[in-house]
Amino acid sequence: MAKSRHYKRIEKNIVSNILSLFGRVFKAIGLFFVRLFKAGDRKLTIMIVPHSQNKVINFQTNVFSLIFGFVLIAGIISSFFFYNFKVVDSSQEITRLMEENRQTLASLDELRNENDNLLEVAKRFQTTLNQSLSLMGVTQAATTEGSVQSSDLSSLFDIQELSQGSVRESADVRQLTSYLESTLQPVEQMGELYKSRSALFSDIPSIWPLKGGSGVGHISMMFGQNVHPITGKWYIHKGMDFSTWRQGDPIVATANGRVVTVAYDPSFGNMVVIQHKYGYYTRYAHMKSFTVTKGQTVSQGDVIGYVGNTGISTGAHLHYEVHIGSEVVDPAKYISDQSGN
Repeated sequence: MAKSRHYKRIEKNIVSNILSLFGRVFKAIGLFFVRLFKAGDRKLTIMIVPHSQNKVINFQTNVFSLIFGFVLIAGIISSFFFYNFKVVDSSQEITRLMEENRQTLASLDELRNENDNLLEVAKRFQTTLNQSLSLMGVTQAATTEGSVQSSDLSSLFDIQELSQGSVRESADVRQLTSYLESTLQPVEQMGELYKSRSALFSDIPSIWPLKGGSGVGHISMMFGQNVHPITGKWYIHKGMDFSTWRQGDPIVATANGRVVTVAYDPSFGNMVVIQHKYGYYTRYAHMKSFTVTKGQTVSQGDVIGYVGNTGISTGAHLHYEVHIGSEVVDPAKYISDQSGN
């Protein structure tokens, strides 16, 4: 019981001390503000004495009003310097934006020039495309089928100037895009036609019969009437002779086909005959050796043997013939692609 009273007494003392402390603190704060108010409320008399004999100007104020006046004047001066700095900064930003605008306008002029050049190139492209289509037998209607009216470039190159240049350039680009989209179909048709014609050329004897193309060897005797190199008499030479002044140069098939003859003939020596599509046959004579067998399928450009000097021959060369059915024709008319392989 005594301990309980003792603890309660201690607790009361602590609470009393805390309350006393807060009381003194609040009292000190109150006294501080009272003294501050009294100091700020003190009357001051400000006198303005002119150098002349004019009346002295004086007015009364207090400390608070004087401090407020100084703060107001300082704020006005600070605001002046702050906004003056802002004006200078804004002026620099405006100058920078004007320079960027100048550069943008220069870039726009360059873009307009490039756009005009692009339109001119597109115009030449249309002319070339139309000529190519005409040569290949593709009607011009194919270039405009399913396209807008401007696809023939008639309106593309008759564009009126608009008030805003950027709008004009955008219209140009849109119409050019529309035209290019409309040309996809005829260009694809040209590609398909080229593929079909390439396949046709590979089935018809149309390349130089020596590997490496026309840069290898030379024609030593043409097709037709010639003087026989052995008898010295005029005769009809039924092929073309290709010479490289040496034996062993590769001979290639001039078209896709099937080997129907691999044999030795007293006149032609070692020879190969290849059957092609559309009734064509080709003969390769005076060969040194073969690399194909009868019945073998060959592709255009495949090596079928090597230049030799077998049979009735005065030197190493290839005798090359082209037949259509039973008729012998001039091979020179069919060597349209002399690039060889």
